[in-house]
Amino acid sequence: MLGLYDSVGWEGYTRDVDRLCRGLANSHLVITARDASGTLLGLARTVSDDEHICYVQDVVVNPAYHRQGVGRSLVEHLMRRYSHCRFFLLSTDHESSEEGKRNHAFYRSLGFLSYEEKEMAGFGLPRNRPDLRDATP
Repeated sequence: MLGLYDSVGWEGYTRDVDRLCRGLANSHLVITARDASGTLLGLARTVSDDEHICYVQDVVVNPAYHRQGVGRSLVEHLMRRYSHCRFFLLSTDHESSEEGKRNHAFYRSLGFLSYEEKEMAGFGLPRNRPDLRDATP
């Protein structure tokens, strides 16, 4: 798994292996794509209550296997698996970045719409903020 995340340069995940493992273990579902020899080609994982909402946390495909249907197969599997959920959501890089441009085209090819197009809004806190879990209220 570490090699897969490393192959796409997701340093936020790879700099703390224990945290990556906990994140994977705490996911609602983790699915993988492998070749005939068992080599890991890609992975997708969700956070969900399996009733109302499914959030696609990660779709990761080793760049050597991009544009071969690996990511599409992973996402289509999740779309079927969570078709009963009212919300099926994900976040990706902004369209102004090179990766964001590719990701937007990929997700649009699968029928995804931006929040604005769905007349919704998404909000999030900044990525880099203090860890307050052990702070006294």
